[in-house]
Amino acid sequence: MRQTPRLHIALIEPEIPQNTGNIARLCGATFSSLHLVGKLGFRVDEKAVRRAGLDYWEQVDIRYHREITDLYQSLPGSRFLFVETTGFHNYRNFSYRNDDCLVFGRETKGLPEGLIGENVERSLRIPVPNERIRSLNLANCVAIVLYEALSQIQGLEG
Repeated sequence: MRQTPRLHIALIEPEIPQNTGNIARLCGATFSSLHLVGKLGFRVDEKAVRRAGLDYWEQVDIRYHREITDLYQSLPGSRFLFVETTGFHNYRNFSYRNDDCLVFGRETKGLPEGLIGENVERSLRIPVPNERIRSLNLANCVAIVLYEALSQIQGLEG
């Protein structure tokens, strides 16, 4: 089994279990680690995972952090990239590196404004041409950016 470059996905206070489940499957499929930060809007104990039929859960490297500072401390060699609708760089025009950590916010509120303001040069956005649509689904956003990063880093041949 050939492993891909190491990337990290961080979700700050995710609220919807189905999104986190889809993202966990994506992380397992790409050998990316999943970092769940802060208070979760759902349970992830063994009983809840089994009831949800997440048979791939054990294939995912999942780490839990109380606060974002704990996330930073756990990945001292990583570059943190913040994905938000107000991000500065188009995600396609950014150069990704092995060990990057892609950080996403809550489904209803996104990332805190201060976090983007403090990290403008490392903030990314996915363009949404229809201005009447505020944003995309969180799991879709993670998939879009993660696969772009993997494609740039190693070409992702099928």
